[in-house]
Amino acid sequence: MKPIVNDFSVKLPGIGDLPPLEPGDRLTRDEFERRYEAMPNLKKAELIEGIVYMPSPVRLYRHGAPQGSMVAWLFHYQAQTPGTLAGDNTTARLDLDNEPQPDALLIIEPRSGGQTKILEDDYIEGAPELIVEVSGSTVSFDLHTKFNVYRRCGVKEYIVWRVLDRAIDWFVLAGGAYERHTTDIDGLIKSVTFPGLWLNAEAMVQLDLARVFADLQRGIASPEHAEFVKRLAANA
Repeated sequence: MKPIVNDFSVKLPGIGDLPPLEPGDRLTRDEFERRYEAMPNLKKAELIEGIVYMPSPVRLYRHGAPQGSMVAWLFHYQAQTPGTLAGDNTTARLDLDNEPQPDALLIIEPRSGGQTKILEDDYIEGAPELIVEVSGSTVSFDLHTKFNVYRRCGVKEYIVWRVLDRAIDWFVLAGGAYERHTTDIDGLIKSVTFPGLWLNAEAMVQLDLARVFADLQRGIASPEHAEFVKRLAANA
């Protein structure tokens, strides 16, 4: 058997035109059974009140590599933006009913005026300013239940990487609703909350981190980023 190579022109292993079952998918029973039958190697999956629950082994190109790339992007920004803090798989206590563990997040540190607290037990309390989730399908948990929870709890920016669609959705909270944040004339998506946090989404979905970091570095070199760093320092 030949090893899988990093060739994004090759169709990812899957189940034809059907998206795979993913934890948190909202499905009818018929659709659940149809997808389950199309995945003979899947050992266990359940449909509970219309939501799929299943063990979550992590595949490389469907989750591990995309998540690692997003985490690296955020940590690169943090390294040059004192007063911010990135996290990988960090639990956040949003309210009494919601305690998610996002794939990645970025906060303004509490001492620099951020909207979260870091408690004595080292958990985050409150809504991180930015959350990233890596999603296996367009109808996943991340774009439905979590989307509404994050909006209601005040996550200012929410990024969802739809891996199978090779697309990244970026939402910005405005007037109590999430609005889709699109690319500018340079083909970049630029954070509202974190000046200088620029994303070349096309390069990211190709895992072309050289281009991703080059464009991010341009953002970090911008006057807006320099002013942001001054504001954070003044709040500390």
